[in-house]
Amino acid sequence: MSDFEDSYGAVTARFYDAAYGVSPQLGADVDFYRGLARETGGPVLELGCGTGRVLLEIARDGLACTGVDASQAMLDVARSKASRPAPRLIRAAMQEFDLGGERFRLIFSAFRAFQHLYTVEEQLRCLALVRMHLAPGGRFAFDVFQPRLERLCLDEEPEEEDVRFRHGDEEVVRHTRVTRDRAAQLLHVTMRYERWRGGRVVANEEARFRMRWFHRFELEHLMARAGFDGVRIYGDFDRSPVDRDSPAFVVAASAGC
Repeated sequence: MSDFEDSYGAVTARFYDAAYGVSPQLGADVDFYRGLARETGGPVLELGCGTGRVLLEIARDGLACTGVDASQAMLDVARSKASRPAPRLIRAAMQEFDLGGERFRLIFSAFRAFQHLYTVEEQLRCLALVRMHLAPGGRFAFDVFQPRLERLCLDEEPEEEDVRFRHGDEEVVRHTRVTRDRAAQLLHVTMRYERWRGGRVVANEEARFRMRWFHRFELEHLMARAGFDGVRIYGDFDRSPVDRDSPAFVVAASAGC
């Protein structure tokens, strides 16, 4: 694993739950994936499970759960939060995992983890492994953000504050800077966590990562090329249709023959 991905996990794992615990964009995704898990009945596999924000909620329903993530630091946090029944947690990249003959009724990838697959080759490798691990009649779902065309024309967005949260006895201010490689459809993101204690800054820590953006029909072609059928793309976790203001592409599919 590269230092790039390691730097993301080592810093992000420390602040992830506190930062996204105050985020208005999250919550509905838990209900969506938890609903799919209840419909399919498990077992369930999450790719890019992170600190277990979604997977641990599904495990509390008593379903057999497995989580895969490339970051040991993120998995350590998930493991520290798990109660009984605890999910099995495995360190592996989502385009390289291999669980042998195990099959799952639901495989999902929440909160844009699929966007850490930067090339078509990586995306197709991941999707091939998903199909290999799906049980007959199983389902696969993931979400990515819908890119805003007015922002894609910007090569760079300067650093700005995007969230404040408490972490232990500190207040943390997260600042985010973005640059874009339009030819590769890649965001280069730097998140700087400014830590305050006693009215002064005591430290700054940075997480750097990339994200691949997708367009709607690109996703449809990708899923068809990977052999999925019954593909549905929604504009949000309420399963509303995609329109110009939809915040996300939420993809749900089943394996083809």
